[in-house]
Amino acid sequence: MIKSLTKLKYSSYYSRAFGVGAVRSYLYFVRHSCPGCACMEATNNQGSCVQLYLIAENRLLRESLVRLFQKRAGISVVAERRFCDAAAQQVARSQCDVLLLDSLATSAALDLLEDMREEAPQIKVVLFGMDENAGGFLQAVHLGVRGYLLKDASSAEVIAAVEGVMRGEAICPPQLCASLFDFVTQELRRKPRLADHEVRTALRLTHRQRQLLNLVAKGFTNKEIALNLNLSEFTVKNHISRIMKQVDAASRYEAIELVRASGLRLNA
Repeated sequence: MIKSLTKLKYSSYYSRAFGVGAVRSYLYFVRHSCPGCACMEATNNQGSCVQLYLIAENRLLRESLVRLFQKRAGISVVAERRFCDAAAQQVARSQCDVLLLDSLATSAALDLLEDMREEAPQIKVVLFGMDENAGGFLQAVHLGVRGYLLKDASSAEVIAAVEGVMRGEAICPPQLCASLFDFVTQELRRKPRLADHEVRTALRLTHRQRQLLNLVAKGFTNKEIALNLNLSEFTVKNHISRIMKQVDAASRYEAIELVRASGLRLNA
């Protein structure tokens, strides 16, 4: 209460001394020149502020997006960086709400999404600057992406996507929705034949899963695999459990045998 009275007192004083217009201009300057002020105001008014982590290779693009979000009430950029081997752990430690990512073109990006699914599945991922490619879109959906924006997306659409996934929505271009419906239809038609191990293993193993299986086949422990792939032991354990469930194996070694039986080569 005392702070509120003091604030009112000083506000009245400066309004009389410099004029109401000058005070309003100063407050506008403070609000828009401070990266956290807009988000603080939104937090006070709405009770929440989206914590955003940005990963993009192009530095100029990253800086432009940071400036864009600084002007948007309710969104705060907690970190921005380019790709690195430990990106998944850094994103998870940031406790962000949304990860904004600019590419799926490299194995590093694919590995990042797979690791994010294990390290921090609660974080919503939005891809931007993507090609209008049905295969790439379906791969992104398979990896748990919640938003998919094409290269011609506007800044307003990027902001809307970030806000949309926080409301529990899935964001994708209308022209790619048909490919998702077609895929689901095909999968439902194939379901009676899913007893075949070749369908359930080799054709569905991701790049990261194959890396892990190769190391398991060599006799590596979870700790050794974690050090080799720059992951946490918890993430490695989750990956292996997921693989065992996927191929219906009782142990990691049975999983190796089933995958080999499907025709996939593993480096022992």
